[in-house]
Amino acid sequence: MLGIVFPHLEKVLVERVSVEDGVVRVVARSREGVLPCPNCGLPSGRVHSWYRRHLADAAVGGRQVVIDLSVRRLFCDAAVCARRTFAEQVDGLTIRYGRRTVGLAGVVQAIALALAGRAGARLAAVLHIVVSRVTLLNAVMALPDSRLPTPRVLGVDDFATRRGRRYGTVMVDVESRAVVDLLPGREKETVAIWLSGHPGIEVICRDRAGGYAEAARSGAPGAVQVADRWHLWDNLRTAVERAVITHRSCLSAPELDLASDRRMATSPPGNLNPDTGLEKWLVTRTRERHREVQRLLARGWTISAIGRELGLARHTAGRYANCENLEGLVERAIRRTRLDDYKPYLIRRWNEGCTDAARLFREIQAQGYPGRTPQAVRRYLRPLRTSLGSIRSPAPVLKPQQVANWIMWNPERLHLEEQLQLTDVLLHCPELNAVRGHVHTFAQMVRDLAGDRLPAWMDAVHADDLPTLHAFADGLQRDHDAVMAGLTLPWSSGPVEGHVNRIKMLKRQMYGRAGFALLRKRVLLA
Repeated sequence: MLGIVFPHLEKVLVERVSVEDGVVRVVARSREGVLPCPNCGLPSGRVHSWYRRHLADAAVGGRQVVIDLSVRRLFCDAAVCARRTFAEQVDGLTIRYGRRTVGLAGVVQAIALALAGRAGARLAAVLHIVVSRVTLLNAVMALPDSRLPTPRVLGVDDFATRRGRRYGTVMVDVESRAVVDLLPGREKETVAIWLSGHPGIEVICRDRAGGYAEAARSGAPGAVQVADRWHLWDNLRTAVERAVITHRSCLSAPELDLASDRRMATSPPGNLNPDTGLEKWLVTRTRERHREVQRLLARGWTISAIGRELGLARHTAGRYANCENLEGLVERAIRRTRLDDYKPYLIRRWNEGCTDAARLFREIQAQGYPGRTPQAVRRYLRPLRTSLGSIRSPAPVLKPQQVANWIMWNPERLHLEEQLQLTDVLLHCPELNAVRGHVHTFAQMVRDLAGDRLPAWMDAVHADDLPTLHAFADGLQRDHDAVMAGLTLPWSSGPVEGHVNRIKMLKRQMYGRAGFALLRKRVLLA
């Protein structure tokens, strides 16, 4: 029975097993025999003395286990050895200075790698393991780093240890999908030094950032750089969204008087600026701020000085200073609410004579409105109570992001209503219709890994009057070799993005308080 419950004690003599105060206590001693000296390796069996060790072991039957083990201290009879005596270690049971068995130490390390400090200590208490959060962290930091061979195909990407302030770089073996290393910072010099110290890399998968491209050219000049296809598609989505914002006038039904409808039906009194028509005060403020920042920037002011002068945060002032698409800022300034999709129904019911906000709230809630109180409905109906006669329903105005998504999605996955709305928009806007054609061609090129079609695609884009797509095509041209490799070779940064998500999970699990060294250990060894 002891061999079944305690198989790791087969190399010692068990003298007694008892239960004291809910703790299983095992009294044992080491067997007689000859052991090699840990310094010189000379076998020795001459006993200097005995001493007792108290080792914590894994719980049995929901009870904590303690092993009282008597071990020998032996003489080393080698004249040239600096060690005169040494303590014996039992293979698979003890380690030097260890107060836990080898099996329990492995459990503690696994808990520490999975949950780190406080969370790991709470789980250990459930498993009847007495250990503190500090001990768990020390157990992780004491583990040696894993040494993986230099990968043939390397994936590189950055991750935020503190978003907007501190970043790191993750290196992934794309073929085995294992993390090779984590680097502090994302500077090109750091990455270049790491690459130069790991010769043998043949392919480097990266995003479109210029820093990693320069680091790859410097640290691994013979490696083929591959621009990730997902990042190419995301860059195209950004260009399409800017194109839709540029032609936002095509997104509304032209036969309706939007100015009068929205003034009566969607905006409370005083919320519209008489000089800007449909624009709310947030839109007006956005345009004014952009104009002032650009004016001061032209006079040679720094971003920090502009922020102090206009009362803006430095990050906000920098966003206005570096803005390449004012309409994009304006679009983000228009606040969308969850009630927008239900406003036509509210107007129709209002014209039918239903003015009870609570009843209208219950009706739209049955249709899927996620709000929990009728306050938003009351605020929307308040200006309507002062109007005379019936109110025209607001014309359906599509959101630019929504139309951009429809253009980017596979047409077979669009619902019938979405297809009809998109078709109507494309009929009124030849430019967006051309954008959609270029998007579909690019999608086929990505799907088929047909990089040889890229030059013809860029020529077709430049033949149309589409400035936003021109900028995207120019960016592809500047990174031509990596883009061609991304549209030809099967490698991508998919495994790297998966590990970036795992790093975010580990970082949030430790509430953002872990240092880089602990985060690196958990990522490399977990």
